[in-house]
Amino acid sequence: MAVTDEAIEKIKGMIVSGALRPGDRLPKESELAAELGLSRNSLREAVRALSLIRILDVRQGDGTYVTSLDPQLLLEALSFVVDFHRDDTVLEFLAVRRILEPAATAMAAARIGEAELDALTEQLDALGAAPSVEELVACDLEFHRGIVQSSGNSVLCSLLDGLSGPTTRARVWRGLTQEDAVTRTLREHRAILGALRDRDAEAARSWATVHIASVEQWLRSTL
Repeated sequence: MAVTDEAIEKIKGMIVSGALRPGDRLPKESELAAELGLSRNSLREAVRALSLIRILDVRQGDGTYVTSLDPQLLLEALSFVVDFHRDDTVLEFLAVRRILEPAATAMAAARIGEAELDALTEQLDALGAAPSVEELVACDLEFHRGIVQSSGNSVLCSLLDGLSGPTTRARVWRGLTQEDAVTRTLREHRAILGALRDRDAEAARSWATVHIASVEQWLRSTL
């Protein structure tokens, strides 16, 4: 295992130093193993491991390439791990979301375009005053994703996208069991949208915090 770790570090070093760039094809296995002072077996294991986390792309019959290293691609591994969360860690996911999403919402206040704001408004209008819980949660995911994408930070967007899954069930359960959950969520969405239209970053941050904290507070009361 230590030999494979060494091989991974050496390939990583080539990428970080710029010797291998996004889209580059790796040298032939025998050549790269000799260059790095590795056995072909340990190199093969390292390539397999790096392909699993989307650093390398092994193309059968063509060779091995460095991927685009796009944040969304690399953070797919995080989404995979997050899918294995336990129910008792949902509060921790919500806490992380409460830290990151208000910051992204505040950043979006300065960047989001009128077309994006109009699309979010139409999305809320289409729900009506009394949507089903399932419709509301689906809209909630798209609403926040649209705002975070407007923050201009692709890493932050990918992180929050990966973290949204574990909290979905909690949001559905809250909608089914808390009497005013649907109307409260709609009201908070409107408040966030209003702050974004006003280009008021701090108000947008505050409303996003209130919105996420309300789910977190409800979940704590049920545990």
